[in-house]
Amino acid sequence: RFFSPLGMAPVVALLGFGLFERGFPVVGRCVEVGLPMLILFVVLSQYLKNVQIREIPILERFSLFICIALVWAYAQILTSGGAYNHSTEVTQINCRTDRANLISSAPWIKIPYPLQWGAPTFSAGQSFGMVSAVLVSLIESTASYSAAARLASATPPPAHILSRGIGWQGIGILLCGLFGTGTGSTVSVYVTQKKFMIYEEALQKCFSSLD
Repeated sequence: RFFSPLGMAPVVALLGFGLFERGFPVVGRCVEVGLPMLILFVVLSQYLKNVQIREIPILERFSLFICIALVWAYAQILTSGGAYNHSTEVTQINCRTDRANLISSAPWIKIPYPLQWGAPTFSAGQSFGMVSAVLVSLIESTASYSAAARLASATPPPAHILSRGIGWQGIGILLCGLFGTGTGSTVSVYVTQKKFMIYEEALQKCFSSLD
C-alpha cells in the first residue's frame, strides 16, 4: 500500500521470472499433485489470508507450510492407494512419495553445528557479487528505516542505532552461514512492538495504582 507500482513492479517481475523456470516445469511433471498445491496455496495466501485464530493470521503467515503438509498427505494417499502402480517410470519418480526416501532417511532429531556442510570455499567472482549485493542491501535497509519513520510520522532513527542494528544483523548472517541455514537473520518488528506496548501499559497501570 505504501510503495508505488514503479518500484514494486520490477522487483516482483524479476522474482517471478527468475523462479518461473524452476517452479512451473516441476508442477507440470506431476499435475495431479502440483496443480492442487498451486491452487491451494493461492487460495490460502491470497483469499483466506484474513482468517485469524486468536488474533493470529495463521493462513497469511503459515500458508506455505500448511499447503506442503496437506499436499504431502494427499500425495501419500495417492501412493498408498495404488494410483501410480501402472503409470510410467517417469511419472512414478515425480509423483510417488516412496521413491525419494525423504521421510525414511530423515533423522527424528537433528542438531545443527558449525560447518556441517563442509569447509567454506572462496571464489573471487562470487565474492565480488556478494559485496555488490551487500552494498545495495545496506543502502536499501537504511533508506527503508527512514521511509518507515516518515510514513509513521516518527523521528528518524539516529545513525548509531542504524549502525548497531546493521552490525548485529551482519553477525547474525555470519552465524547463519556457519551453521548452514538457508535464510538470513531477521526480527519480527510487529511482535516486538506489540509486546512493548503490553509491558508499557502494565507499567502505567502499576504506577497509576501506586499514586
